[in-house]
Amino acid sequence: MTNTAIEARGLGKSFSRYGSWALRECTFRLPAGRVCALVGPNGAGKSTLLALAAGLVAPSEGSVTVLGEHPAHALPRTAFVAQDKPLYPQLTVAETLRMGADLNPGRWDAATAQRVAAGDGLDLTARVRSLSGGQRTRVALALALGKRPELLLLDEPMAALDPLARHELMGALMATAAQHGTTIVMSSHVIAELEDSCDHLLLVGDGRVRLAGDIDDLLAAHTLITGPARDTTGTAEDLGPHTVVESRTTGRQLTALVRPAGPLAGTWQRSEPSLEALVLAHLRSPTAPALTLDPISASARPQETTA
Repeated sequence: MTNTAIEARGLGKSFSRYGSWALRECTFRLPAGRVCALVGPNGAGKSTLLALAAGLVAPSEGSVTVLGEHPAHALPRTAFVAQDKPLYPQLTVAETLRMGADLNPGRWDAATAQRVAAGDGLDLTARVRSLSGGQRTRVALALALGKRPELLLLDEPMAALDPLARHELMGALMATAAQHGTTIVMSSHVIAELEDSCDHLLLVGDGRVRLAGDIDDLLAAHTLITGPARDTTGTAEDLGPHTVVESRTTGRQLTALVRPAGPLAGTWQRSEPSLEALVLAHLRSPTAPALTLDPISASARPQETTA
């Protein structure tokens, strides 16, 4: 057993001989047992990162290990649900689940797979080609959860689901994580949904990791401040010693997200940012220094780099 689910060191992937990189110089460590939100704009490299962890593509530089070994060797303990939910269209739902059982002898959880697949009244005798996008998502998640993986990689898993189905299947994922200690990495653009479910964050932008760490630690490392833009007791210049992720002035009021390097001078109103505020500020400020917090080592220190 290992206490690390995924570890990347200088990881990069190029799909072009002309130097176009989907992912570059990514270094992070994801502890086992976390539910990790993988966020970033379209084209940031999220799908590439998941494919590398799933062993579907090989890195162009650096390395990635999964559950302490090469991704290809960890395949029996890993499940991956891609955005397009690839399934055999000619099979029925029941035949698809039987295939999952045949491919995963000794690990298959038939009860969980059938419960997830049959939710919302889905007919198990229906052929996959006749299913809606949301129903295909349900079957793909049933296959993944039935495998009872140690690491579950999900690329935009809830995009095709209605709100009720999203709530139900998110509950099934969280129950699996709690019962079996499953590590889940889930990419999504719905930040509020992730805030209620995830305890770890990987924010990717422009092919690089911008933020990595437990969400509580990342939020605690930032402060949201508001106050007069120019005042004798609290001016923009007072922020000089601190890392300013984003600063916006509206009229005479300044709002900024900072990483304090010590006490904040002045009469700022201070609050801890929400996950959404943290993510949006970093997405709007792609040149802000990256921050990686290692939650595994008690002696770890924040690693801050400029990218």
